[in-house]
Parts: sequence; C-alpha cells; structure tokens
Amino acid sequence: MTAVITGAAGGIGLALAEALHARGEQLVLTDIKAAVLTEVATRLGATAVPADVADPEAMAALAERVPHARTVCLNAGILGQSLGAPWEVPPEDWDRVFAVNVAGVVNGLRAFVPRLLAAGEPARVLITASLAGLAVFPGGGAYGPAKHAVTALATHAAMALADTPVRVTMLCPALVATGISAEGVPPSAVAAEALRAMDEGRFTVTPPEWHGAVVRQAGQRVAGEVPGVPSPVLD
Repeated sequence: MTAVITGAAGGIGLALAEALHARGEQLVLTDIKAAVLTEVATRLGATAVPADVADPEAMAALAERVPHARTVCLNAGILGQSLGAPWEVPPEDWDRVFAVNVAGVVNGLRAFVPRLLAAGEPARVLITASLAGLAVFPGGGAYGPAKHAVTALATHAAMALADTPVRVTMLCPALVATGISAEGVPPSAVAAEALRAMDEGRFTVTPPEWHGAVVRQAGQRVAGEVPGVPSPVLD
C-alpha cells in the first residue's frame, strides 16, 4: 500500500507518516518545508515531494507521480499570523490561510479522487479539519472559519463518495502539541486515533469530551441565541 501525506514535515502529518511507516506502507510525503521534509523522508525511507498544497498544478503533479496511492491524507494547514476578531485580520492573512487550509484540501481532492475512483479499489481519504471547524471559539483569526469550510468540504466529499470504494474520514482534534500550539495532546495519539477511525470506517474523529459542547453550540444557533464559548466536559 502507498500513502500520500501533505504537511508531513511536522505535527500531525509527521505522526501519520511514522504510524503508517510502522504499518509497512510506502510513503510519499509533501510539505512546503523542503529541507525538513527531506530529513523526514530519509529517516522513514519515503519519497519527498516538496510542494505548496495551495498550488493546484503542484497537487496535480503529485497525484500524477503516485497513481498507485490508496491512502491520501490531506493534512496540511496553517494557523495564520493574526488571531484577532474577523475585522482585525489583514486581507493577506485571510487569503493565505484559506489558500492552504481550504484550497489545499480542494486541490488534493481534485487531484486524487478521480484517480482513486478510476482504480475501482478500496481507498481512503483522511482530511484534517479541527475542533475549531465544528465549534466557534473567540479569536483565532482566519483559522476557525477556514476549518469550518474544511468540515463542509469533508462532509460533501463523504456524501458524494458514499456509494464508491473510496471512504472519507474527517479528523477534528482539539489542541495538539504541534507547531501551531505549544499545548495539547501528542500528535502520535491523534494519528493513532485517526488510523483507527479509518480502519473502522468512521467519518468523524472528535475528542469525546467536546461532543456536548459542539451539540450545545449548534442548538444555541438553531434557537436563535448568541452562542456561548464552548468548553469540554471532563471526567
């Protein structure tokens, strides 16, 4: 089996690469950080293809190089420079965050899904969204709105592929200790849960302690209330 992972130079992408390597899968890794990506690929015996997921031609070229891929992890994402209210985020930040986090997923789906369907074999697409794509938190700049778009994309893709051999899993972690956040659960734990969900055919991977908060905020919107700040329910 061959797996393609975007954003593989660090964080969840690197953890997915290590977990899939441990399973014996052949890896094709991509990231905009070429030097770090090369180091990771060398250590894991993988193929490194430096690319910007925001570039549709680069993603098409990547898919062309890996016609036999059956696992595609569309994981690349950035936080952005400005974490303020919507009107405080400069235009260039909105553009770049949406280009990577949203268009990066669109470009990956456009490049790989037709090839997966043409192969007619079981295949898996993992899309890394975020808890911030299921619930709205104060601040966060363009990141939360972009991840909400990603959850819509993943849901749409899963619906469109429901009667095909291609299955979609959407990963929505809370804080993860990566380059985006200094706090949170280890990326290895998130990757392990994502692979379990893919194996089991589950669509959404979300921390159980946040389920109630997501449902409550959705209920507040439906009821016409101003949603409150979501918080987890801990044992």
